[in-house]
Amino acid sequence: MKIKDCKAIVTGGASGLGEACIRNLVKGGAKAVILDLDQARGEKLASELGNSVIFVKTDVTSEESVQSAIQKALDTFGGINVAINCAGIGDPGKMLSKKGPMPLATFNRMVQINLVGTFNVARLAVAQMVNNKPSEDGEKGVVINTASAAAFDGQIGQPAYSASKAGVVGMTLPLARECAEYGIRVMTIAPGLFNTPMLAILPEAARDALGKMVPFPSRLGKPDEYAGLAMHIIENLMLNGEVIRLDGAIRMAAK
Repeated sequence: MKIKDCKAIVTGGASGLGEACIRNLVKGGAKAVILDLDQARGEKLASELGNSVIFVKTDVTSEESVQSAIQKALDTFGGINVAINCAGIGDPGKMLSKKGPMPLATFNRMVQINLVGTFNVARLAVAQMVNNKPSEDGEKGVVINTASAAAFDGQIGQPAYSASKAGVVGMTLPLARECAEYGIRVMTIAPGLFNTPMLAILPEAARDALGKMVPFPSRLGKPDEYAGLAMHIIENLMLNGEVIRLDGAIRMAAK
């Protein structure tokens, strides 16, 4: 698959990793749909990038919302053959803090958005991709999900986040094995510490300190580096059923 031939949907596409993917897709000649709850940022980005991009306000945890967004993509661009899942939250919280046990609703919300939301978009996207005309190699589509280094090296205060991202890692291979029958590949990227809105709330000194924890390069990752890997995955047919750590060799400490 070539980027210029892509008709993609990107969740969390209004900012951070998702926005970088949208920009790289358009730069390569693709059509893209931003699926995000942030209407102001999504519409601004779509307006900036022109007719190759549309924005659809989307709640990834809602079947109806995602179905509506996918239908909008079909109506506008005539199909989809790439789905990139970047939507997610990372609110920290201990299982047991001074306030008592973590509210179960807090854990559930993290899992619903990061894991269930990812699966929801993947399943509904694949249901449309199976109708695509296969390439010479039999390929019909690509799904790229986002996990995290925390799926492997979860820190104190990350039980909900780590569990949600470990779930994304865990479903990568079974989804890829199932979707192989349809000519659709499934991959997961597990970023380390990246300079995204999730970290933007921290003071600059704190972000610099986090960057120095990375062995090499000793800095926070750039969203464009995530997007660059996503673009390579789209074009490399042999990448399937794997989780790629994109983290500068960092292994997170306990806290």
